[in-house]
Amino acid sequence: MDYDTWNPVYERILADFGFSREADERARDRISEYAQPFDRDRLDASGRTVAIAGAGPSLPDDLDIVRDADLVFAASTAADTLADAGITVDAMVTDLDKNPDTARDRTLNGKPVVAHAHGDNIPAVDEWLPRFDADHVLATTQAAPRDSVYDFGGFTDGDRAAFLADELGASELVFAGWDFDDPDVDAMKAKKLDWAERLLYWLETRRDDQFSVLDGRRDGLELP
Repeated sequence: MDYDTWNPVYERILADFGFSREADERARDRISEYAQPFDRDRLDASGRTVAIAGAGPSLPDDLDIVRDADLVFAASTAADTLADAGITVDAMVTDLDKNPDTARDRTLNGKPVVAHAHGDNIPAVDEWLPRFDADHVLATTQAAPRDSVYDFGGFTDGDRAAFLADELGASELVFAGWDFDDPDVDAMKAKKLDWAERLLYWLETRRDDQFSVLDGRRDGLELP
């Protein structure tokens, strides 16, 4: 997705949450100090089915969905759950808020991590990115891309993984561990899940597709 297409939606997200574009840009500039060009061919998904693994409580029940996919992009702690189940994760997508040690260890073992910088996580960027092997880090932002920091669209770890797979040419996206109505999350996380749902709806519309994870939910959704 090109930034001009993403930016109007990004502006709506900023307005809805009261977030600062300038803070996001500062975070982007900070992660750019650690980022190197990343060969996206390493994650080429052309003609392949990509499982987008969310970190919801249903993930252990959805492992067969993940096992049947060609590639696996995991959001945050989903990478740990899948590793414990013996499932290879091709890319871990994280904003470093829950299990940055897993992300660090992946890079030190030559495995890709998609590390995201936003206005609230500059301290985490400064603490953890120097410990990563930069050769295996794909740095992202939700603000305008620059240098070796990319913006493929998306807002939460999970929906950013889906936008990344789309950018990389996935022929099919399948979803595991997605719980939009998780009663155990706080109000902020619930609002972020609402946006993740809307963004997936937008993505499936752009792909002329229908994601099964949205079945039975579309009537209540609006494009962002």
